[in-house]
Amino acid sequence: MRPVLICIALLCGVLCFSQKDKVNKKYVLDADHFYGSILLHNPDISHLINEHPGGLILGLNRKTYGNEEWEELYNYPDVGYSFVYQDMNNENLGKNFGLFAHYNFYFFKRYLQLRIGQGITYNTNPYDKNTNFRNNAYGSDLMSSTYLMLNFHRENIFKGFGFKAGISVIHYSNANIKAPNTSTNTFALNAGLTYDLDGGQEKEYLTIADREKITEPIKYNIAFRTGVNESDVIGLGQHPFYIFSGYVDKRLGRKSAIHLGTDIFFSNFLKGLIQYQAISFPEKGVGQNDDYKRVGLFLGHELFVNKMSVIVQLGYYVYYPFDFEGRVYNRIGMKRYFGKKMFGSITLKSHAAAAEAVEFGVGVRL
Repeated sequence: MRPVLICIALLCGVLCFSQKDKVNKKYVLDADHFYGSILLHNPDISHLINEHPGGLILGLNRKTYGNEEWEELYNYPDVGYSFVYQDMNNENLGKNFGLFAHYNFYFFKRYLQLRIGQGITYNTNPYDKNTNFRNNAYGSDLMSSTYLMLNFHRENIFKGFGFKAGISVIHYSNANIKAPNTSTNTFALNAGLTYDLDGGQEKEYLTIADREKITEPIKYNIAFRTGVNESDVIGLGQHPFYIFSGYVDKRLGRKSAIHLGTDIFFSNFLKGLIQYQAISFPEKGVGQNDDYKRVGLFLGHELFVNKMSVIVQLGYYVYYPFDFEGRVYNRIGMKRYFGKKMFGSITLKSHAAAAEAVEFGVGVRL
């Protein structure tokens, strides 16, 4: 499990800093304190919500000025790394220490900043059947984590120092790599300072007057995804899964494309779950020989950012012999293109808010 999650962090770093730094380098530091509440997204964690967690977010941001075409298209965002420390203020949940790669996007004359961060977090007190059985939120000490920050943001108010304040949402989950995995979501208020390492020196934003229009025919994609996961029943063990996907995509412009395709799922953890339910809960009507395979059709959208993209897909199982979390599934994640045809991906497959697996994939776009 540890090498898998470390790969997430490495790929995130590649995604964020894959563009070449030609000119106009500028770096800004920021530090925020936050204080908030754990949201009751699942009644199974109600016993863990008895205090208000707090912590610290530190960030290193590199400004963009249009050296790459995508930077102007997205209003010159920042790319950076961040560190998040969170004290859950609950002895069963412990403390979290996370490393992230992030983007900062700007709106309303750059007074409003939206940060999206993805990374890995170390928890000091995960579930243990003997010593910490009450922690059904974190089943492992290493978890994937996502956080969002929406801030009023003003840099260089005085000699390179600035101010920011807003709201944050921090999510911790191991995506069912290991049970239990009820996860937590923290909603918090945050405030902090920024510091421009150039002392507030202004730099010029580059623009492109005439853009060449992008037109492409329908493209065909073949992808293979894999990983390991575990059912919500503690003790059934981790199992590999394999997903074969084929889909078509059509570019709608420079920023986006739509997908239409099919997935074939070979999820081995369902074999054990089928056996468990057939023996332990005969009233469910599950047979020991029920098929664990599934086939789904999906519709999706892809948002292109430099050599990476963000994908969102919504699917429906057309072959569904065993009932697990319902027929509708969704997938969200990142792709990184290597040349014009090959790509790698990290995606989260879930059923609404219930995560099933983190998928590591490779594919070709023809």
